[in-house]
Amino acid sequence: TVIHDGIDTDYFIPNPDAEFKIPDSNIVLSCKDEVLTYATRGMEPYRGFPQFMEIAEKLLQKRKNLNVVIAGEDKVCYGPKPRNGTFKEIMLKQLNFNEDKLKRLHFTGGLPYKEYRKLLQISSVHCYLTYPFVLSWSMLEAMAAGCLIVASKTQPVEEVIKDKQNGYLVNFYNIEEFVKTIDEILEAKANNGGIHSDKNQKIKMNARKTIVENYDLKELLPRHIEMIKNTGLKK
Repeated sequence: TVIHDGIDTDYFIPNPDAEFKIPDSNIVLSCKDEVLTYATRGMEPYRGFPQFMEIAEKLLQKRKNLNVVIAGEDKVCYGPKPRNGTFKEIMLKQLNFNEDKLKRLHFTGGLPYKEYRKLLQISSVHCYLTYPFVLSWSMLEAMAAGCLIVASKTQPVEEVIKDKQNGYLVNFYNIEEFVKTIDEILEAKANNGGIHSDKNQKIKMNARKTIVENYDLKELLPRHIEMIKNTGLKK
């Protein structure tokens, strides 16, 4: 029997009035702002961190009002560690992050759960990348929070996201296509007074609907308990 752990869809909900304060700064972001988000336990290739940094650098060049917020710790949870420095340090050196871009590139470190939820709620676009590997709970939580997700077209992402129905899928290594897709979404937001186009609003609604209908903790936890009871095991 295969049963997902479940996502708390009563906790991860959309909130158009949410505000997120960048730690150790005076910067407060809301749904009115142009915000690209990325969340991970560790900044590593398994979760497409190098690719995301390339995407972020190009978008920060194109869009002067964009803020990019990266939640997670500067460490490797899966896969080999780099020999010299961290992947964060390596990508900041390799790419063209000038002073203006660095002002709009925010690393939050690990976040308390409430702050993490706020970050998802104020996101304009949430980018999720992964190798064919374990799917992150964060992607499902982002969908439940009503994020508009642009994700890598890899297994197991394709088990959950259907392209242009409840999110957007792009080839993992196609940086230019990621940039184009995210740029078009942000442009639609900018041209509609801070509100996404009708198409993207529907995609966001479908994202949450996918989680509520298939991964809701309220439905799955009782199934876990029932499965354990049916094994005949005793305390």
